Amino acid sequence: MSSTVHGRHRRAVVTGASSGIGAATVRLLRAEGWDVLATARRADRLAALAQETGAETFVADVTSDEDVAALVAHVRSTGGLDAVVNNAGGALGQDTVEDGDLDQWRAMFELNVLGTLRVTQGLLPLLRERGQGDVVVVTSTAAHGAYPGGAGYTGAKHAERMLATTLRWEIVGEPIRVIEVAPGAVATEEFSLVRFDGDAERAAKVYEGYQPLVAEDVAEAIAWTLARPAHVNVDLLVVRPRAQANNTTIARTGV
Repeated sequence: MSSTVHGRHRRAVVTGASSGIGAATVRLLRAEGWDVLATARRADRLAALAQETGAETFVADVTSDEDVAALVAHVRSTGGLDAVVNNAGGALGQDTVEDGDLDQWRAMFELNVLGTLRVTQGLLPLLRERGQGDVVVVTSTAAHGAYPGGAGYTGAKHAERMLATTLRWEIVGEPIRVIEVAPGAVATEEFSLVRFDGDAERAAKVYEGYQPLVAEDVAEAIAWTLARPAHVNVDLLVVRPRAQANNTTIARTGV
């Protein structure tokens, strides 16, 4: 599908756009001719991204009802949209179930699941007004398997996957595609650093001994799904490093 429709540029909202996969997706969609509204919590990073790419920006926290309502109102008043990329998410900690931190679990569900729900509920009517649109949900291979120490994150991502799958079943027949992109190990500047509470050494060890994905790899996957002809729905696209067979099996060298 072209980045233009009916003589105008297609417009996408990308959440979690201040860094990592979100920022890379904004850059790529802009390069491919999309109008993009980048949204995240950090205004300074959004401003830098806007200067670099020409994207529009809107500061919002997807865990806030008020922020998401303001985002939806802004999108409506500035021309609507053709696609939403639900990318905001993240992991906190790697404790066992027995020792899991309730606040971290709560925060992961609020961001990964309810954040995606808020944004999707708010923007779905605007996609319908377009007569055709896309809901992309960036989950993780954590949404498709378990691993020790990961129950909080895998639980949240499994729930996010069920949100996407169920929505697809519920709106079947409408001209709206629901697409899940599930990345494996992706080395971004913040994901593991945030997960391990700023412990840079521990974060770096996650990616030692093999070549992980980078944010641009996932952005290319997202853009590819959006570029398929309108009758083609990519239900699920799993993207892993070649060295990663599953959540717990990675071929590492020299480690």
